Amino acid sequence: MFDILIIGGGVSGMQCALILGSAKHKEYAKDKRIGIIAHQKASHLQEALFNNVLGLPPETSGKKILEEGKKQLQELYPHIVQIANEKVISVTANQQYYTVTTTKKKYTSKVVVVALNYAKPFTVAGLEEYVEPHQRANPVKDRIQLRNQNHLIKKGLYVCGTISGCRSQYAIAAGSGASVATDILTMWNNAIPTKIHDKIKNT
Repeated sequence: MFDILIIGGGVSGMQCALILGSAKHKEYAKDKRIGIIAHQKASHLQEALFNNVLGLPPETSGKKILEEGKKQLQELYPHIVQIANEKVISVTANQQYYTVTTTKKKYTSKVVVVALNYAKPFTVAGLEEYVEPHQRANPVKDRIQLRNQNHLIKKGLYVCGTISGCRSQYAIAAGSGASVATDILTMWNNAIPTKIHDKIKNT
């Protein structure tokens, strides 16, 4: 049983995982079981090149970000379970938790975050009722989003990144994932508004 399971290892999913991982020293988060299903074959980052992202060296490739992101998550926050080479085929809910079925296994989680891209076809069974036309993409591209209110689809089910209705811009997608992470941390912290910052320690 996971406390939170993130579906998607692109920029929004990985950013969500990094923020959650960085809260490991907090009392409300230290015992939480967190996982990310990092199936990335369909990520739009694979062919991207970035010159306009603050903090990234010019001509940083999306492929490199995906590779380095997984390493960063593993090295800094090894308590987060990275699930590779599995594609999610369904998400179903009961009264207490969600069941996430992949091509290989079934997982249960109290909270699920959908962080997939916004392209058709959308192939995750159990979420079809939330699919609607993307509100900020060029209509010619025929993109989709999952209906939500400030990233929340319904209790325990979040969405972030382009499939939440965000524009396909690196910084926006990353911020969407970070926003969901801080909402979840706030929930764990008895609804006290929460954010996580690392600071340089003076010696």
